[in-house]
Amino acid sequence: MTHRPLGEPVRPVRPHPDEAHWNRPPEPGQVDPAVLAALLLRHGWQRRGGAAGRYGRWTPPGPAGAGTSLLVPESRAFPDSEDLLGEALLALARSGTPSAHEVLVGLSVPSDEIRWWRDIPPGPADTASWTAEDQLRTAARQTLLAAALATRARAGYHGARHRRPAAASLDSVLVGSGAGGQRLTAFVPVATGRPLAVRLHQALHAAREAIDYQRATGGMDAFDGAVEAGVSRELTEGLITLVRGTEGARIAVQWAPAAGVPGDCAGADPVEFSPGDLPVLREAGARYLRAEPSVPVRITGTVTRMRRSGPRGDGAVRLRVLAGAEVPFVRLTLDEEAYRIAGHAHLVGLPVRVHGRLESRGGFRRLTGAGGVVPVQVDEAERDRLMKSLQETAEITAFFEEAFGGD
Repeated sequence: MTHRPLGEPVRPVRPHPDEAHWNRPPEPGQVDPAVLAALLLRHGWQRRGGAAGRYGRWTPPGPAGAGTSLLVPESRAFPDSEDLLGEALLALARSGTPSAHEVLVGLSVPSDEIRWWRDIPPGPADTASWTAEDQLRTAARQTLLAAALATRARAGYHGARHRRPAAASLDSVLVGSGAGGQRLTAFVPVATGRPLAVRLHQALHAAREAIDYQRATGGMDAFDGAVEAGVSRELTEGLITLVRGTEGARIAVQWAPAAGVPGDCAGADPVEFSPGDLPVLREAGARYLRAEPSVPVRITGTVTRMRRSGPRGDGAVRLRVLAGAEVPFVRLTLDEEAYRIAGHAHLVGLPVRVHGRLESRGGFRRLTGAGGVVPVQVDEAERDRLMKSLQETAEITAFFEEAFGGD
């Protein structure tokens, strides 16, 4: 597995898996009228009268509202409430407005909504350049990934640590349609993703406060305390990507009406960032990178690659980590005897155990001061599984060439 550098574009947040099936609205019996009304209000729909205490008449935002309206019951206390809900849901499913689609997502999968806005000039007919659209989606994923990492550990710089499970936790996140590279919405299911949304909310406010403190006093101390709230180099990089090239940007976390607001996350106003914040964010990211210490570890892993310049002497080894560190691979340099032990262990299908310090430089991918290399005994079934796994990576050939003097 390889990892992209922080500045390199990453794959966008995945699209909704049922994009083609929104012609099938949720069942009326599964919809709470109060939740539907709250979602309509959140997405810009306006209530324009209706029978007080029975139903409200709602119209969509913008010019499209002139000829469209929904009758939404205020409760299920009246006999016609089920019919009104069914008609409202069907009208939303047939509507071509993005807000209707987002309301249906919120009803089908109770979700906290995370919104990103970028203040950039729109293109012709509200189009966006490829770069602007890609930058928005990249920034969105970087900030989500930073929050996912912070749910697993508090660190100023995570590097490769916890990256696989953090990235996997984003698989349940749904994404709405963008708006000309200016706006994007992600739906984080409450059942699986609320800790992520809470952490992002807290980290954004802590970052804003730390930036304000630095711009007022010149001191960076507030960023040290902000780590506990989830601020990290990964988050500052995401914010830099979001703000760069704009007149300003905002992020808001809005809580699922069906689940309510978490106790320590009052307020849903967007957190704003400006181009004037960029120097502070860059300085904070560099500070986190410098300050994060190396970590003493004892790693168990399988050898996937070996290399040295001649038949004798020190050699470089790459291990796939099985236990001892929250990274997928590490590289290390071994003396001649330890290199020989690692090679023999690999040839007979055994992992090795080694101790050293996991260095922050390079993203916690290198082990320095490596020593105490010993093979780890495993049962035959596990040995066969490890050998098969290594062969399937197609790196076994490179191993034989490099372990015995090939270049």
